[in-house]
Amino acid sequence: MMQDIMKQADKVLAKTYLRQPIVITRGEGATVWDADGKAYTDFVAGIAVCNLGHAHPRIAKALCDQAGRLFHVSNLYYTQPQTELATWLVDHSFADRVFFCNSGAEANEAAIKLSRRYFHEKGEARHRIVSAEKSFHGRTMATLSATGQDKIKKGFHPVLGGFDFVPFNDIDAMEKAVDHETCAVILEPIQGEGGIRIPDSGYLAAVRRLCDDAGALLIFDEIQTGIGRTGKLFAHEHFNVVPDIMSLAKALANGLPIGAMLAREDVAEAFGPGAHATTFGGTPVITAAAIETLRILTEEGIIEKAVETGGHFLSRLRDLRDRHPVIVDVRGKGLMIGMELSVPGAPLVTACLKRGFLVNCIQENILRFAPPLIIEKAAVDALVDCLDELLSRE
Repeated sequence: MMQDIMKQADKVLAKTYLRQPIVITRGEGATVWDADGKAYTDFVAGIAVCNLGHAHPRIAKALCDQAGRLFHVSNLYYTQPQTELATWLVDHSFADRVFFCNSGAEANEAAIKLSRRYFHEKGEARHRIVSAEKSFHGRTMATLSATGQDKIKKGFHPVLGGFDFVPFNDIDAMEKAVDHETCAVILEPIQGEGGIRIPDSGYLAAVRRLCDDAGALLIFDEIQTGIGRTGKLFAHEHFNVVPDIMSLAKALANGLPIGAMLAREDVAEAFGPGAHATTFGGTPVITAAAIETLRILTEEGIIEKAVETGGHFLSRLRDLRDRHPVIVDVRGKGLMIGMELSVPGAPLVTACLKRGFLVNCIQENILRFAPPLIIEKAAVDALVDCLDELLSRE
């Protein structure tokens, strides 16, 4: 059965992914099963999406209950679940307004548009946006243009203009780049696809001061880092820095497609009726699931659990580093962890898969661990023991 599904998929699906050779048919908690019934412990979580694990019963019930009442009416009308979710996000963040969309790329697209529109409405000729090298902000034309990785842009030139790039964590370079034409700086508080790169403790605060001095806006892309992934609801809370605009997606509805762009009132005012829109953003079914996701996350101490388990995970991996010279570095916050190798990581990904663990590799030599936040320490220990065995054969 599994081979038949993969063969048919390879005939009909666009060849935009290098898929692992399994067909996943169901999941529960931090475990998934393939079509042959083999179980895998999931350290990918849909790429930092399923923070509460798979098939959570409360989310499934919220989804089904809402689906039995109302699927979609468009944003021409008010709906209760969308209003409840926006209110929750406003109450738990710096923001006053929320724009809902369907993905992280769309959330960043909205942030880019809003920052330029804001200065247009003020009558100021500012349009340039400073981004970081090795950043990742999406794959639409605007968001890949804002991404600091050439491989993402290959074959799509000419990309959109108006973006400047500086090394991440280099405040001197940032100071030189921000000028009177800069409307915004966009940064991931911790770079995800760029290799789980964590800034120095004072870096984001210094960027905030630069933006304030220059009159530019600060955008934090929290698509991968948000919703508890790093041990805080939002990663910028680790650094005591508040943005003007923030983008969210991934874990917001625990696996259902949603994005959100949050902003302060004075900035959000630049988006008047007709300035920006989307058909499916914030539909009742998706927002009902997102509300339940956030309630569970905060009511059941899930973020606090991620801090504890993440600390244990980092400690075990650093012990592993001390025994295996092939490990260059181990870094992370909460359950957003990277293990950098001096060799390609793909063979380890394949070997882990055969042993019942889902992990993935970024930047060719960095294993990224982003399991559900409910992952147990015993599962972490089992993976680390597996890695220890595999690396001992190197």
